[in-house]
Amino acid sequence: MTTQLNVTGMSCGHCEKAVTNALKGVPGVQDVRVDLQGGTATVQGEADPQALIAAVAEEGYGAQVRG
Repeated sequence: MTTQLNVTGMSCGHCEKAVTNALKGVPGVQDVRVDLQGGTATVQGEADPQALIAAVAEEGYGAQVRG
């Protein structure tokens, strides 16, 4: 399963890494690709989308599922 998120608030490589690490810590995540320029994250695995959003929010960024 692939979940795509729009991520707001990222402005640098550190932000990108923080979001990547937060998403990798969510149970069920197999792979994460964060695009700083596009403001998106693509998550592979069976993770709950709300858990992904919560993990990003804990790092201080906004996220919503791309629909």
